[in-house]
Parts: sequence; C-alpha cells; structure tokens
Amino acid sequence: MQAAPRILVFAGSIRTGAYSGQTADVAQSELGAQGADVTRISLADYPMPIVDQDLEREHGVPENALRLARQIAAHDGLLIASPEYNSSIPPLLKNAIDWVSRVHADNGKPFKPYAGKVAGLCSSSDGNFAGIRGLYHLRAVLMNCGVEIVTPQCSVARAGEAFDEHGRFKDERTRKAMENVCRTLIDRARLLSPRMR
Repeated sequence: MQAAPRILVFAGSIRTGAYSGQTADVAQSELGAQGADVTRISLADYPMPIVDQDLEREHGVPENALRLARQIAAHDGLLIASPEYNSSIPPLLKNAIDWVSRVHADNGKPFKPYAGKVAGLCSSSDGNFAGIRGLYHLRAVLMNCGVEIVTPQCSVARAGEAFDEHGRFKDERTRKAMENVCRTLIDRARLLSPRMR
C-alpha cells in the first residue's frame, strides 16, 4: 500500500467567513477523501511583521516565520486557497511566503523549507473572474521560491452563492476541478517527495 502524502492546507485570508477559507475546507475534505494525510492551518496563528530587512538584521527572522517554515518542510505538498486583491496576491499571504523564503537555517543547520515542495492552487471571488488573476502572480512567486506548481487549479466564481448548507460546492464543474487539483497534487507529491521514495 502506498504511503499517504502529507499535504498542508491553508487560506490566504483570515477574515471570518472568507470564501478562501471555505474553499480550503472543501480542499481539506477532498484531499482526505483521496487518501492524503492533511494538516489544516490558519495564517492567523503565524502573525508576522511586514518584511523589513532592517528588522531582520536587528532581530533575525521572526519566530513565527520559522514555525511556518517548519510546517511547510514537514509536508510533501501544499494546497493554498487564495482570494484576489487588486488582481494580485493578498498582502497577508505574500508576506508569509516572503518571510519563509528568508529562513535559511534551523538550530544552526542549513534549512530550505521550500525545497522539493509541490503546490496546488485555488482561488475564490464573488465576481465572475473567480480570483484567477491573482493566481498568475501567486504561481510566479512560489515558482521563484523553488516550489513546483501543478497545472490544474480550482477557481470559485460567485463564491457567495457557490457553497451549499454543508459547505460543499453546488456546481458540478467546480467539484470536478477541485477533485482534479487534489488528485494531481497527491500524485505529484508522491513522485517528488524524498520521504516517499
């Protein structure tokens, strides 16, 4: 029997009732149904100042950046559900990604939290574009950090009407898109993860 890949799931927003949080809930459920070992976190539990090299020089990388980096390193893949801010990445998510990219050591040993990682991306918006424009930028940023991004993605349009009373997608096409993202992410994580070889 194949080992279950470890997938870390989080949303790019911490707003109460955020559509990205609801999308991350669906992803968590789907990944579990497909056999992944899923960890769900909230960026609210990793508060960090705005990236500032003067601050870093004086105090080092924030402890919460190291904590998040350890979470990422402990998993084979990531699934990120993001809103779109002005056709781009929300500042909370960009700041978290940037701080983790500044983590180069843990307990004095070299540490590359993004090394060998693969990610699946989802977006959500109350509009018809479904937050998809923000994913172009998110994909580029993560690739620059050395993360491989699977090609399929799930973008939830008219998100205020997209979920039923159980938190599931109403639309069959959106359900199929999420199934495809999760399946591809699991398969790619199994292939790439040194832990699973």
